[in-house]
Amino acid sequence: MVKGLSFTVLVENTANRGGLLAEHGLALWVEANDRRILFDTGQGMALAHNAAKLGIDLSTATDVVLSHGHYDHTGGLLATLPAFSRTTVYAHVAAFRDRYVKQPDGNTRAVRSPIESSEWLQSRVGRVAITREHPVELGEGVWLTGQIPRRTDFENVGDAFYLDQACTEPDPILDDQALYVKTADGVVVLLGCAHAGVVNTLNYVRTLTGENRIHAVLGGMHLLKTNEHRLDQTVQRLRDLDVQRIGLAHCTGFGPMATLYHELPYRCFHCVTGMRIDFE
Repeated sequence: MVKGLSFTVLVENTANRGGLLAEHGLALWVEANDRRILFDTGQGMALAHNAAKLGIDLSTATDVVLSHGHYDHTGGLLATLPAFSRTTVYAHVAAFRDRYVKQPDGNTRAVRSPIESSEWLQSRVGRVAITREHPVELGEGVWLTGQIPRRTDFENVGDAFYLDQACTEPDPILDDQALYVKTADGVVVLLGCAHAGVVNTLNYVRTLTGENRIHAVLGGMHLLKTNEHRLDQTVQRLRDLDVQRIGLAHCTGFGPMATLYHELPYRCFHCVTGMRIDFE
């Protein structure tokens, strides 16, 4: 069990302090016991600048975790690669593949990671640890889910993602994974984009930990293009789970954020660049 836990938001779509940069993406600095974990890395334009402004030395990271292989979560790794010459990088086996999104005008846009492959990365960092279907322990009380089972009937990846430029093969984004930490207050879950679904993720973490209670969930929830049914069900499940702290970020979407704030008052907050969140 982790006795001291903190998250510092290094990259998010918004910023709350002078001198910090915001970009479409997500990166958080996690301190848990003796671990210093960079969870996602943003696009790459803001990470090094914001880390320096916030007094965080990226080269001290014991681990880098990539929640999935989209450019806005992995680009910062490429931009700051020399800092991680002795660091273990965790990525799902499917993270570094071609992927595209179909836009409303019918055009396609590449959204893959700028990292060429795990083999290319292996020669440039301390170690690459490939995840698959099973959870991985990073340190005492700190875990990575690996691939998350999709069991709810109302959650999907939340957008028109494809594995080919012609947009004929849907991308299930199986590489989506989350970080979870066991604390005295309950389990804390950190999301990248929750392409597997917020509820699927929390249900899986409960199964893995044997804990009924989720104390907090933070990160991107990819609800920005969701329908009313999915949003209603998500709110109800968060209420049923009695989640006490809900940190909304990145791809959650303005409208869904407003709904969550209204339906779950005094539990929600916005994880903006520069914020530090502590758990005793």
